[in-house]
Amino acid sequence: MTLQNNFLKDLVLLRNDPQLAERILHEARTGNVDVQYAMGLICAEGRGVPIDLVKAYAWLTVAVLQGDRDAVILRNIVGSQLTDEEFEAGKRCAADYEKLTRSSTDSH
Repeated sequence: MTLQNNFLKDLVLLRNDPQLAERILHEARTGNVDVQYAMGLICAEGRGVPIDLVKAYAWLTVAVLQGDRDAVILRNIVGSQLTDEEFEAGKRCAADYEKLTRSSTDSH
């Protein structure tokens, strides 16, 4: 899999590859909206990482903030599975991710 904008197409190949998931996480932190959506999907489905709906919600929220309409749908599905506490944690985590990606893009 090449780390380009074809993350979602190639994501089908990612089942349990923690190293690839880590590389995608690194790319998501750079502000690439397609990769942020992919990271949300990875966390939601446990592809190469343990399932973590809070992180999934957070990455999908960051993608939504950048205008990804598809992320809205998946974020709503993930959000419906969260407890109130997890939902609040997801919002806080999204704010942290958003700051992280903003500082990463500002430094380039």
